[in-house]
Amino acid sequence: MGANAVFEHKDVALLAVTAVEAPVAVPSTQFDEQLAATLRRLRLPKGLLRRVAGVQERRWWDGATSFDDAAIQAGAKALAESGVDPAAVGLLVNTSVTRTHLEPSVASRVHDGLSLPSSALNFDITNACLGFVNGMTLAAQLIDAGQIDYAVVVDGEDPEPVQRATIERLTQPDATREGFLREFATLTLGAGAAAAVLGRASEHPGGHRLLGGVSRAATQHHELCVGGPDGMSTDPQGLLDGGLELVVDAWREAEPRWGWSGADRFVTHQVSRVHTRSIVEALGLDKARVPTTFPRWGNVGPASLPMTLAAEADSLSTGDRVVCMGVGSGLNTAMTEIVW
Repeated sequence: MGANAVFEHKDVALLAVTAVEAPVAVPSTQFDEQLAATLRRLRLPKGLLRRVAGVQERRWWDGATSFDDAAIQAGAKALAESGVDPAAVGLLVNTSVTRTHLEPSVASRVHDGLSLPSSALNFDITNACLGFVNGMTLAAQLIDAGQIDYAVVVDGEDPEPVQRATIERLTQPDATREGFLREFATLTLGAGAAAAVLGRASEHPGGHRLLGGVSRAATQHHELCVGGPDGMSTDPQGLLDGGLELVVDAWREAEPRWGWSGADRFVTHQVSRVHTRSIVEALGLDKARVPTTFPRWGNVGPASLPMTLAAEADSLSTGDRVVCMGVGSGLNTAMTEIVW
């Protein structure tokens, strides 16, 4: 592997990680009811989202909050919890998949909403569901390089428009069984937001040290999951097989260096019951150390991992080893260790 495959951070700490839960619960039974006629015609059973994916419900924003409003809320909350003055922030990275226009960047609105200084770099990193991990890694590298003192990484997601469009399409009389299964993953998505603040470990002894990790790509699979404003098309089995192979390869490369099999918690990107079980079995993990949030939040894209980490924070003890593991369409994977 090349030099980028395994990376280390010298003096970086996670100072805060926060989540904003969208307020409107949308149970999977609601989608079953809306698709009842299609399911009967295609001879598909109700309850696939609950029984196969394990998604009991997901969240949508109310009419008063947009995904970037929520990203700003998460960022403000993280800054407050970290005690970092916004004026000291040198970098703002938005990792949201959701966007309402091509330009300007979502980061520009979040930068303004957080009242960050004009000296703070701000831009979007989009890499499907892996974006937040990539954002933290880049921020850590800039801190280690001495270019910035503090970084804020944010994400806000809103799948409601694409889910409404998908349901409308699947209720048409020409909808096919193949098309339904190809778009099934779209219905597992959920809304939410998250943020993290990073700084120098040497200046924040109470912070959670970022040690480093591994990244790998299998971009020959870039057509397995393709999403746009109107919908998302996936090859579920191909995505599972390709993603699992990629994760196992990366894990085997990292294990001699990091010894992650002995970690205290494994915070994964939240996709579904099938994906989580497959990773646990393939890597030989203790499932009790792999928290899940997809049953109530669904797949919140890049926000899934940090939202799950924020939910676990109170149960972690000083010195606990936390491995953050993500896979994004493309396919790409990254894993990074945080010492609590």
